[in-house]
Order: sequence, then structure tokens, then C-alpha cells
Amino acid sequence: MKSFLQIYSLLLAASFAFQSSVLSVRGDERPNVLIIMADDLGYADVGFNGSKDVETPVLDRLATQGVIFENGYVTHPYCGPSRAGFITGRYQARFGMEINVTYSPYDLHSGLPLDQRTFGDRLQDLGYTTGIIGKWHLGASAPFHPNNRGFDYFYGFLSGGHDYFPSTINTHHDLLLPNGKPHYSANEGSYLPLIRNTKDAEFDEYLTYALSKDAARFVKKTEDPFCLFLAYNAPHGPLEAPKDLLEKYSHIDTWQRRAYLAMIDAMDQGIGMVVDALKESDKFDNTLIFFLSDNGGVQSKPGYENETWADNGPLRNGKGSMREGGSHVPFIAYWSDGIPSGEKYLYPVSSLDIAATAIALAGGNVDDDTLDGVNLVPYVNGEKSGPPHDALFWRIRDGSAWCIRTPTAKYLLEGHGATEPELYDMVNDPYESNNIIDERPDQRQQLAAMWNEWNAKNSANILLQSGQYQQKRLQMYKELFEELNRSAEQRAPVTIE
Repeated sequence: MKSFLQIYSLLLAASFAFQSSVLSVRGDERPNVLIIMADDLGYADVGFNGSKDVETPVLDRLATQGVIFENGYVTHPYCGPSRAGFITGRYQARFGMEINVTYSPYDLHSGLPLDQRTFGDRLQDLGYTTGIIGKWHLGASAPFHPNNRGFDYFYGFLSGGHDYFPSTINTHHDLLLPNGKPHYSANEGSYLPLIRNTKDAEFDEYLTYALSKDAARFVKKTEDPFCLFLAYNAPHGPLEAPKDLLEKYSHIDTWQRRAYLAMIDAMDQGIGMVVDALKESDKFDNTLIFFLSDNGGVQSKPGYENETWADNGPLRNGKGSMREGGSHVPFIAYWSDGIPSGEKYLYPVSSLDIAATAIALAGGNVDDDTLDGVNLVPYVNGEKSGPPHDALFWRIRDGSAWCIRTPTAKYLLEGHGATEPELYDMVNDPYESNNIIDERPDQRQQLAAMWNEWNAKNSANILLQSGQYQQKRLQMYKELFEELNRSAEQRAPVTIE
């Protein structure tokens, strides 16, 4: 029987050995991580996915010299929930964040739940310098600020959207739009100044360029190792682009698509600025770069009939849909020192995997049940065979719409009033043209059981839609003012003699 002192000595030696092994990984060999996310980008609106309409040479080079994930998915078909899943590495339904967070800088309870750790938190613990530049959309009050959620550096905006030109900035903006009407949008911070950490920041040029230049400065000046999340709001509306790029795409018939393509072109140029900065600082070869969209491109649907400028072809539908166009997105990775060049990876992967991959490469543990993603590097390098996931899952608002996707099949309820589920053979019918729900009852039952098992670990949605939220907030203000008035009337006047 070993004494306490002997056991303590053994544990101490093991601890030193572990620390030494981590430090050996942490030297110059640990990669930097750059994650670039577009906003509402159509699947077919990049050159590496076949677009002939728009020029994206920087992204195309990264794709052809890296890995294209032909079946790359995000966890939700619109912005806020998708980002919540991505940034935690956990399905957002695990913690009830299934609706966009409304911009509300005074609400100390509305945002990414504080018991959820971001990949920034985890990488900080492993010695990485972390940053986010661009769109946050996960809570606007102090507890939810990026600097308090695992990111050493922040430059961007806290709301779900922002104007692209500085001429519209309004520094006295709260409950009313510039036209005097009340907000009913998650994007009500669109007219505010940008923020650098906790202070208002300069913004004197086209927003996509401003974000790109700041990202270039970050990767140049930050010591290895670092993780930067470059979260563009392009090409999300409002459709605003530099004049020279609008002229470049003047041959496009509709002004909406013309502006949209110009915005993608500007984003690609901005990414080029960051890539050049990595090369100039001799960090390019050992930087793992991911690029993806937060969801599919916009689609025409009730209430949004004019949103026809994105191209998700050949995928069906778009943003907001359980069909492929909603969550199947452009998705690539590049790392000269660590993954193959010129590969196309066919098994389904998820935005959840980005957090797990970055944490694993930093020397962290990804084998516990706190992450839903996996480290993709062994799969793309051929060290592991078979699919990274038995299935991927989706849920909107407590199950009003849902989906399960295995490597071979997809079972879904579209929502938007649909009452009958659909089943597709994703090997022979990847574009969901032939619903085989009545032909495969056994497979339907199997997929339903898998989804139910996954869903049993989820929580109820904790958020309100932006219109409901704003109405509730205004009602609370009204009730408060009425109570103050009643109290004032009940107080006896003071008499001084």
C-alpha cells in the first residue's frame, strides 16, 4: 500500500509530464485558427461551388488548395441559433437558444446562457489569444459581451445586423428608428457605432473593408498561437455595396442580385487582405482556416416575397428551411501544414466540429460529453475512416420543425404550416426531389427513434421572437410608468411651515 506522500509524488510527476507534453505541442507547432463566417450566403454563390456570376478568387484558391466539405452543415437555418451552436460546439437546443436574440443592451438575461462555454473560453484556458471581429448577435448587455465570453479582443457590433456605410450612424439610438418608429427587429443596433472591446470605435469606410483591415492587423500583431473568428455580416441585408463593384456587376439584371454579388466580391477581397497579412507575418502555412456561411441564402417565402437574390442551387429552398438550402452551406478548410490539398470530403460534417477541431489542436480534451462536434483533422487526413457523425440533427422552436440527416437519408418536418414529414434518399436523391416516406416505414421509424433519443437531452426554447420581445418590453415600460404615476398620486404633498 503506497503512502499518501508516494501517491502525491506520483500525481505530481504525472501532472508535470502532462504539462510538458502540452507545452511541447504548444510551441511553434500549435496552429493558429482563423474562422471566417459569411452571413446568408447562397450555396452556389462562390466560385468553388460553381458560380459564374461572382468572382471569389481568394476563397477559390483556399478551397482548391484545401478541403471542400461537400456536405457541410450548420445547426440551424438562420443566424442567431446557428451561431450559438457554432460558438459553443453544442447543439443550441441543448440550452434552449432556438430564436434570434433581440438587441437589448439593458437586458441582463437575454443572450447566450452564461453557463455555456464558448470555444473562446476553452482556447483561452489553453493559452490562445482569442478575438472576434464583426457580428456577435448573442446578447448585447454586459454579461454577454464577447470580452466576457472568452474573447480577448472584439471589434464589431453586438446586434444581428448593421448598415455598411458610416453615413447612417446614429449615436442617440435606443427604442426608436431614425424615422421615429419603434423597433420590431433583432437588428436594431444597425445604426450604432462599432465597438472596440467596450468603447465606441472608428468606422469611416465600407464596413466589410473595415472589418477585414482590423482582422489583418490582428493576425499580424498577435503572437502565436491565436484564434480569430471573423464574422462578416456580408452578404446579409441591407443590400449595400461600393460603387466600383456595383459597376463591375452592372450586367446583372436585377439591382438586388447585383448589389448582393458586389457584397460577396468585397468580402472575398477582404479575406484576401487577411490572407496577405498571414503571409507577410509568416503565419499562413500554420494557420488552420475555416470558411462557411451561418445558414443558406435567402429565399422567397411568405412575408419575404422579394428576397430572390441568393442562389442556393441545386439545393432546395433556403434560409429558414429544413430542406437542404437552409443549412447545407459552402464549407471549406485550409491548413498547409496539417491537412490535404485539393480534397473533397463527402461525409456530412457540422459547424459544431470547428470548435472541437480547434480545441483538440490546441491540446484540449474533446472526448467528454460537453461538445457535440468532433475533431475533423483525423478524418480528412485518412487516420479515421467512416463518417464523423452517425447523424446530424435540427430543431426549430421546440420542434415546430425538425430534421435528422444520416450519411444516407434525411427525415424532416419542414414547418411553415406543413403537417406531414418527408423522407429522402440522400445517396440517390441528394436534392430532395422524391419523397419516399410511404415506401420505407422501417427507416422512418428508425430515424424517428434516433431523433427522439437526441431530443430527450434538449431544453425548451427560452427566447421570444423579436416582435413579441419588443411588445413585451414596451408593455413593461408602460406598466412601470403607470405604477410610478399611481404612487405619485398617492403620496401626500409636503407642507413646509
